[in-house]
Amino acid sequence: MMKDSDLSSLIRLNIGGKKFCTTSDTLTRREPDSMLAAMFSGRHTLCQDSEKGYVFVDRDGKHFRHILNWLRDGVVPSLTDSEYSELIREAEYYQLLGLIEGINSVLNKRKEDEEPYAELTRTDIIKCIQSERVKFRGINLSGLDLSKLDLSYVDFSFACLKNVFFSRANLQCAKFRDVDAEGSIFHNATLRECEFTGAHLRGALLAGASLQSANLQDACLIGCSFCGADLRSAHLQVIINMNKCE
Repeated sequence: MMKDSDLSSLIRLNIGGKKFCTTSDTLTRREPDSMLAAMFSGRHTLCQDSEKGYVFVDRDGKHFRHILNWLRDGVVPSLTDSEYSELIREAEYYQLLGLIEGINSVLNKRKEDEEPYAELTRTDIIKCIQSERVKFRGINLSGLDLSKLDLSYVDFSFACLKNVFFSRANLQCAKFRDVDAEGSIFHNATLRECEFTGAHLRGALLAGASLQSANLQDACLIGCSFCGADLRSAHLQVIINMNKCE
């Protein structure tokens, strides 16, 4: 049975014609920096219909139940690749970076059996970066988890970096010239002054990444997410289909 305080926090949503009912706590707790958290933080005046008090959001409501379940339980739903692509687009709109990262993690695990084995392990990488001027030129590192490592000044030129997890890694001044980094995750990574000339970054996640003075000339950025990324002084000439956060 709901208490009066619970009833007062009820939120009615109309997402593109589909109606949902949840609480302000659900919308603000798990992803406090999201657009939904900002909308229902109490700091903004919301437009509601006069009859039942629904707040209208002009988005496709098809996957909004998955978004609500993520905010409630923190569990990524089991979907097809095409459905994940649609859900990521909605998560980017609502600025749900945790959900985006979770989906990409699931997709990377799904692709592990399809991708050729990486030539090195995470442990091998850690040992290598203890020396100066490390080079992984032309090496296949597909699918590795290199998150939170100090990879500054490392030369990855011409390497295969498909679905590599670089989240929160320090990659300042690293070289990614002509790499194949399709589907890689650079969420909140430090990429200042990095060289991405000619890189293939289709579907890469660069949300929240620091890309000041990075060189992205002639890089393929089809389907990339730059939501919240810092692109000050970055070189962006002749890039292809760069998708920014709405």
